[in-house]
Amino acid sequence: MTTFPKIRMRRLRSNPLLRDLVRETRLDVGKLVQPLFVCPGSDVDRPISAMPGCSQMSIDRTVEKARMLSDLGIRSIILFGIPSVKDAVGSEASAENGIVPQAVRALKKAVPQMLVWCDVCLCEYTDHGHCGILHGDHVDNDATLPRLSAMALACAQAGADVIAPSDMMDGRVGAIRSTLDESGFQDAVIVSYAAKYASSFYGPFREAAESTPAFGDRRSYQMDPANSDEALREVALDLEEGADIVMVKPALSYLDVIRRVKDRFQVPVAAYNVSGEFSMIKAAAAAGWLDGDRAMREVLLSIHRAGADIILTYHGEELARAGA
Repeated sequence: MTTFPKIRMRRLRSNPLLRDLVRETRLDVGKLVQPLFVCPGSDVDRPISAMPGCSQMSIDRTVEKARMLSDLGIRSIILFGIPSVKDAVGSEASAENGIVPQAVRALKKAVPQMLVWCDVCLCEYTDHGHCGILHGDHVDNDATLPRLSAMALACAQAGADVIAPSDMMDGRVGAIRSTLDESGFQDAVIVSYAAKYASSFYGPFREAAESTPAFGDRRSYQMDPANSDEALREVALDLEEGADIVMVKPALSYLDVIRRVKDRFQVPVAAYNVSGEFSMIKAAAAAGWLDGDRAMREVLLSIHRAGADIILTYHGEELARAGA
């Protein structure tokens, strides 16, 4: 028996007011985290060619940007540091006066209402560009954990609200949680990049963060894009070790993983709308192949609809200015 024409699905699509009334998923700039790249110097704003609208910025300019983002309603930023010196063990990553701890202190003083996240990984700080300590050409998982813990502690001591380990070493959440707790930072939040894939969509970021590996790739520690069951195991382990929020990265090609993680664990889930995803839209829009604003909104809606409570995205300022 047919229900047509009694039930007509188009009735609720017939005008903008009705469409807005029944809309299931809404974008909220307060749920976005804007990544910022902090570099040495003063009054530095160095555009990143592969990421239109994004720059490496000195601390003073980063503070200005954070104030502006706060005024637009964006309440969270995540910092990536470009150090003045790199070495084999990423020494500046854990230095009290390293670029990120300096930036955190300046931000918490100037924009105290902003939630400051710190990415914890060694790739920007090592001269070889890998995310951990090398033993020959092999990334030594266990030797890396103390370095990551020291970096997390330096960020917490500077005033960071959120510690976000992105390296994908086994056991790093537990090691960081123990270090923070033993040092009096029991309330520091850990957002674990729990399911971080060895993706081709990171290319523009590597220019932004100056973190391209000097040899090889990161497939021995980042996840195989073919696997989703493995993502659930990674998330379960990170939660057991003390993660407060878990992240899936990238977002757009892994919407199924976001949904599975949310359904299985019912914890706050973040997703990273990564540089390649951002740059594809920018390049296509610049070529006139699509409407950049509509594509941006559709992508962010799809990530939120899939189950992400929090979205890290380079589109944050753009969306806030356009009106979510």
